[in-house]
Amino acid sequence: MHIKQVVISGFRSFRSQSEIEPFSSKHNVIVGRNGSGKSNFFDAIQFVLVSSRFNTLRQEERQHLLHEGAGANVMAAFVEIVFDNSDGRMTVDGDEVVLRRTIGLKKDEFFLNRKRVTKSEVSSLLESAGFSKSNPYYIVQQGKVNALALMKDDDRLQLLKEVAGTRVYEERRQESLKIIQETSSKRDKIQEVIEYIEERLEELEGEKEELKAYQQLDRDRRALEYTIYDKELKKARDQIDELEMKKSDEANKVHEIHDQERETQDEMAAQKVNVSDAESELKKLEKEKKEVDKERAGLMQSKARLDLEGK
Repeated sequence: MHIKQVVISGFRSFRSQSEIEPFSSKHNVIVGRNGSGKSNFFDAIQFVLVSSRFNTLRQEERQHLLHEGAGANVMAAFVEIVFDNSDGRMTVDGDEVVLRRTIGLKKDEFFLNRKRVTKSEVSSLLESAGFSKSNPYYIVQQGKVNALALMKDDDRLQLLKEVAGTRVYEERRQESLKIIQETSSKRDKIQEVIEYIEERLEELEGEKEELKAYQQLDRDRRALEYTIYDKELKKARDQIDELEMKKSDEANKVHEIHDQERETQDEMAAQKVNVSDAESELKKLEKEKKEVDKERAGLMQSKARLDLEGK
């Protein structure tokens, strides 16, 4: 697999669309004066390959990637790489794979063979083809070779391990050992939990038998309470019936007393009338008596006067 063509438009110093081809499957050299855009060309390739520098871009960072030369402002830019995939290194059907990344002030989009895809899908495709983020030395930037020649032996060895990919496996080995240790610790904790659950199950089994005995006793208690309640209810009903009968008898007696009271009151009213009539008659008789006594006294005085005159 190798790059067959690079198309750049609106990206940094490349204002208009520039098609750079053909590329050799072996070695290619980019030459030019200072400021001619060599660094921007390699940045464009890293831009499409989603290197760490261009992985997540904020709006102001996307603005800085757009061409800022004379003339009208560039509102969008894209970089497109055409890969030769005749060896099938990329898991995409076809001998060519076209990968494009387009940016604007408010967008950052990826296209694979002219179809829009997500960044995670592009990253997975590049990882499967060997463009691993954990080993970014598929592009050696300016100054890296000189730094490799001047660095210490231990640092050079670590760098070579990183380039060869062994450092990745060592890191993964350490991560795996850590996971194994954590798994072992979790397994011990799970075993402790299992033992606790088993002990608790034995306790619950005993409590289950106690619960059964309690439930049986509770049923017996409720049956006895119901029997006692039923007897007390019947007794209470009998007492209520007896009280109702007494109440009815007392009501009848009260009714009779009321009738007698009314008769007595009627008799008393009649007696009062008789007494009133008698009192009136008495007053009349007393008046007549006074008149008779007065008349008698007058007669007596007349008799006495006549007796005196007769002597």
